[in-house]
Amino acid sequence: MNKKVLIIEDNDDIRESTAEVLDLAGYETFTAKHGRLGIEMALKHLPDVILCDIMMPELDGYGVLYLLNKNQNTANIPFIFITAKTERADMRKGMEMGADDYLTKPFDDIEVFKAIESRFKKKQQSSSFNSGTGNSETVMEELRKKGKSRPVANKQIIYVEGDEPTHLYYLIKGQVKTYRRFKDGRELSSSLYRDGDFFGYESLCNGEIYTDNAATLIESDIIQIPKADFMEFLLNHQTVSKAFISLLSGNVRDKGKQMLQLAYSSVRKRVAEALLEVASKFGDGTSDSCTIRISRDDLAALVGTASETVSRMLADFKNEKLIDKTGNAINIRSIERLRNIKQ
Repeated sequence: MNKKVLIIEDNDDIRESTAEVLDLAGYETFTAKHGRLGIEMALKHLPDVILCDIMMPELDGYGVLYLLNKNQNTANIPFIFITAKTERADMRKGMEMGADDYLTKPFDDIEVFKAIESRFKKKQQSSSFNSGTGNSETVMEELRKKGKSRPVANKQIIYVEGDEPTHLYYLIKGQVKTYRRFKDGRELSSSLYRDGDFFGYESLCNGEIYTDNAATLIESDIIQIPKADFMEFLLNHQTVSKAFISLLSGNVRDKGKQMLQLAYSSVRKRVAEALLEVASKFGDGTSDSCTIRISRDDLAALVGTASETVSRMLADFKNEKLIDKTGNAINIRSIERLRNIKQ
């Protein structure tokens, strides 16, 4: 179906010549010689774009724009002013009222085509952005399909602090941690990721280098999605933007909680919280007991203390019959009792 253009212009020569050019280019055109007739035509035909002169008898272009914006059927139609007036005040007034673009007389055919096509392109992008709300899983699956899957062995680095981000990562299967490494060799883990999680998006969204490191905790399958594809989906699909805004907000909340724990919680409480975090991420979540597998060093990085201190706390928990321990397998006997540990 041809795109419809409404031309509201009191100058007969400009109105008819513009319509003729657009007709030859394949548009369906409608014309009105003053503002009141233009509003009637807009309501009747609901054009895809409106070209409107400012200085007209009966109702000027500002009045036309104001009345069309008041009607829900015409409020979102792209609106381009055409005028011989070039004063900045007039241009600013039109834009403040909601005009999408400005053409100054005299204008040539190319200027008209560019202005109209620009409006159509932006409207299409906006439509694509809003369409994402209806089928979120389909959109997210399309995003995942933009990447390539690769296996990553246990304890392998995925990206390093200070690197320029080039990919968004999706964990198909496995376990991944992000962490900071300090000059004295200590590590502090910031997040844990499991099957179905995205990671590496904070630096992409902020447009900055990585501020942490990422590595696998076990053998994992990971999809690498190119940065350009991720940014395209982020800008053009509301589902994707909402999902990652939610993830970013959650990360800020979790890091704030972690800082409070480091500042005010005892080591005993922090070890209990770390075990609960690992259980919530990697446990089955179906009962009050579960088995988790994590090395002493990785657990110490979550707690923010030395591995020897973690070993002593685990020994105390074992004596209190809160856990059993075999190698790096920790059997949590009661998640509820761990949660109720005080300072």
